[in-house]
Amino acid sequence: MKAARDYKAGLLEDLKDPREAEAYLNAALEDGDSKAFLIALRDVAEAQGNMAALAKKCRVHRTSLYKMTSKQGNPSLDSVMKFIQCIGLHLKIAKMPSRITPR
Repeated sequence: MKAARDYKAGLLEDLKDPREAEAYLNAALEDGDSKAFLIALRDVAEAQGNMAALAKKCRVHRTSLYKMTSKQGNPSLDSVMKFIQCIGLHLKIAKMPSRITPR
């Protein structure tokens, strides 16, 4: 019998692919739960490698990244934008598809 891979390890491996990271973060945004989005952002950051190295690249303190992406995190939009750009992504606003209401 084939051993199941650890969920978190598998997730982090998948999130190394920028397209997977993009889809994962978009799914978290579509859910509308800001806390879930921050956790997804942390997963993507962890997939990028060492949080200390990422913090240095983003020019913020490592503990700030951890606090920002924790369940209790409440970062400013500026902080989120900077972090997203630092991991090689960006936010984009798009019009929601029209909803057809049955009559």
